[in-house]
Amino acid sequence: MRRREFIAFLGSTVAAWPLAAHAQQTIRPVIGFLVSGSADSFAIFVDAFREGMRDNGLVQDQDYILDLRFADGDYGRFPTLAAEVVQRKPAAIIVTTISAARAAQQATKTIPIVMTGLIDPVGIGLINSLARPGGNTTGLSNIAQDVMPKLVEILRAAFPAIKNIAILFNPTNPANRDLMSQKFPAQASSIGVTLRPVEFKGAKELDATFAALGHQPPEALVVMSDAALYDLRERISSLALTHRLPTIAYVPEFTDAGALMSYGPPRRAMYRRSADYVKKILAGAKPADLPVEQPTQIELSINLRTAKVLGITVPDGLLARADRVID
Repeated sequence: MRRREFIAFLGSTVAAWPLAAHAQQTIRPVIGFLVSGSADSFAIFVDAFREGMRDNGLVQDQDYILDLRFADGDYGRFPTLAAEVVQRKPAAIIVTTISAARAAQQATKTIPIVMTGLIDPVGIGLINSLARPGGNTTGLSNIAQDVMPKLVEILRAAFPAIKNIAILFNPTNPANRDLMSQKFPAQASSIGVTLRPVEFKGAKELDATFAALGHQPPEALVVMSDAALYDLRERISSLALTHRLPTIAYVPEFTDAGALMSYGPPRRAMYRRSADYVKKILAGAKPADLPVEQPTQIELSINLRTAKVLGITVPDGLLARADRVID
């Protein structure tokens, strides 16, 4: 190589060093995601989070890495999954259930934890207050403790003569236990309805659970707020239809899956909103300084296709109140 060519080559190589060093130093932050269900059942909610991140100018695998950990309905796996995520030193951990939040809090006192809409996080001790959460946990809370008793009222509006309602709940969810022992019985008693608690015993037991209901069929079914039940919304709705049980749930996504009615905040919107918290944390905000938000949108949705299969006529007054009708 001639002297002039060698000098030109050397110059171009030296000029490239800073660019190579910068590329090596550009490390994409990891976002941990502790998911209650399976990849298939939770896909629409994970997609909603990705949409929220894109709205904030952040694209997966380009600006951040999403580390998804699926409990597949087994909440006992969360401590192990949380420990695995923490080992990757993520910039934040997204939690979808109370159990996941507690496991993450036990695994780390410093990594930010973002809730995607958990029931009464102050009452169950996850945060100090909505305005000043303290610690390393923030995000969105769920107002299910205030809204869910209204599901019984809506059933009464749809079926004025109804007297016997079953309630499917997850006994491992502490918020569900509190609602079943206090608010639901009080609400049912005030309008002359008898409640029949039905424990969710896992996905493998769902068929048997609904078969047992058939021995003394209730007039309708309420599905309580719980991530494990969200994950099984299509199967629960299908079983309810097979057993001809008019069903109302807390999240609109149940109506999309075939339930007769739902009343509550759209879950997809909450997952999109949780991305705003992640963006703020990536920009340097501290969880303790980010107030916890409550949902402002409560949606009543009605599935007229399901009503037709069940041979039910939904009252015009209730249809007029609906925010969304599937027909």
